[in-house]
Amino acid sequence: MRKIFVLLLAAVFSFSARAASIINDTETERVITELIAPLAKAANIPDGRLRVHIVGDNQFNAFVMGGEDVYVYTGLLTQIKSPDALQAVVAHELGHTLGGHMTQMTDRMSAEMTRTMLIQALGVGLMAVGGDPSLGAGVLAGSSGVAQQSMLAFTRDEERIADDMGLKLLIRAKLNPDGFVQVLEQMEHMTGALESRINPNRINHPLTMERLNNVRAHIETLDSDYTPDNAPSDAQRREFELVRAKLIGYLDSAANVATAYPNSDTSDAALYARAIARMQVGNLADARVGTLTLISRNPDNPYFYELLGDLEYQLGHYDDSVDAYEKSLTLTDNAPQIETALALVLTERNKPGDRDRAIELCKRALLAAPGPLTFWVLARAYDDGRADWARAEYYNMMGKKDMAHEYARRAIKSLKPGTPEYIKSSDLLN
Repeated sequence: MRKIFVLLLAAVFSFSARAASIINDTETERVITELIAPLAKAANIPDGRLRVHIVGDNQFNAFVMGGEDVYVYTGLLTQIKSPDALQAVVAHELGHTLGGHMTQMTDRMSAEMTRTMLIQALGVGLMAVGGDPSLGAGVLAGSSGVAQQSMLAFTRDEERIADDMGLKLLIRAKLNPDGFVQVLEQMEHMTGALESRINPNRINHPLTMERLNNVRAHIETLDSDYTPDNAPSDAQRREFELVRAKLIGYLDSAANVATAYPNSDTSDAALYARAIARMQVGNLADARVGTLTLISRNPDNPYFYELLGDLEYQLGHYDDSVDAYEKSLTLTDNAPQIETALALVLTERNKPGDRDRAIELCKRALLAAPGPLTFWVLARAYDDGRADWARAEYYNMMGKKDMAHEYARRAIKSLKPGTPEYIKSSDLLN
């Protein structure tokens, strides 16, 4: 029995000095998507078109590309003070889009992202080891990265415009404009000492204190009866805290997690962070106890069952892992990462019918969010030439064209001409 350890590598493909990962996690993406949905509506973006991407990097940063793709850094998510402040950040970035500031950069950035983006996952802890899937190991080789974005250096005037348009967008969406004040106050606390030594005429952004004063002045002009009817609900605030705890548990050291969430803190967020951190260092028994406590308190939370599925798998309890993942899927929909995780466990357990179920899950996941991890699990589930096709797709998404062509040629030799997998293998070769 082989365990899948939770490991988030910063990068495999690097650009310039640093690189960042794109992290796929159903819970995080859904919480943020729900929080920014009012902004999308206010910006006249059609339902379902504003997509959230989580960038695994400690920078306090976010950006919008193409008007419909929001990239939020884990450094922002783990450090920002409230969901209102997060909404303000996204509103500012949408302000750049509405102001037309991104137009000249979109094509270049899109090409850069497409060329280097490979998917990594939280949840099942799909391991990034740079291994060769053809070896048939029980670990999932699936990490890679997104080249760090060469962000457009907006002029000071464009930043002021983005602040103004972002604030107006928040108000149009009936959100809390004080979120803008919160995030700018936090930024001023982080950079104020440095900015005090900078010549404001030699930087592309206005000083944070100037931006803060401008925003406060704008808010003072609001009608006294303005009500932020769409401000995050108490439930959304709890969900946001769980997401922050989850990311901190996965991405920070055990010592830092213990400081941020001491044992005296018995909140769900603290239990979540500590359970994940303990799993990270191999303390699976205590992590399992914490997760079961969360489930007892929140029997309808699909993501706690997802975590339990991961833990049971690592403990070698395949039947319990399958049950936990299946329960998770009954409580949520359109969860390709969880479907992939369950499919992986089924290929490991390999009882009668498990491989057919794994294939079904992988196909469903690929329809929602094609990713290399899912193709690799699908290759494990097949026992014929379709496995070679799935491996070819995996290597193609990993950017390893030679290996992709090798497996595509193998697939063509064994598959019946005209079948979907035969055609797709031919496409890869061409």
